[in-house]
Amino acid sequence: MPHISIEYSRNLEARLDMPGFLRVVRDAAVQTGVFPPAGIRVRAFAADHVLIADGQSDHAFIDIGIRLRGGRSPEDKARATAAVFAAAEAFCADDLAANSLMLSLEMRDIDPALSPKTSSIRRFLPGDMQA
Repeated sequence: MPHISIEYSRNLEARLDMPGFLRVVRDAAVQTGVFPPAGIRVRAFAADHVLIADGQSDHAFIDIGIRLRGGRSPEDKARATAAVFAAAEAFCADDLAANSLMLSLEMRDIDPALSPKTSSIRRFLPGDMQA
């Protein structure tokens, strides 16, 4: 795992390549070495109704939430948080420079005792992704 959930204001779809953004976030998570590629799940949800700051319709946001099972060191989590956020920020750099955009990320642990899991995905992945 992790589960990476991205909420964003729908007005960004005209300004940013959102499928590309998901790929960048996933690739950054893989490159940290902290998360097994087979366990990474990235999904995005557009918010149709938002009210940001003073209510101007051109304000936008992206909020990245990363949930992961416990067991990783605080150093690994901090390194992964910084790497994924840096990749997201680099992807959004032009929009951040030209428009009103709020970008945030939060990583939090899932208690493994309270989060049962099962999966058959590894059987369907190439050998280098089965870890």
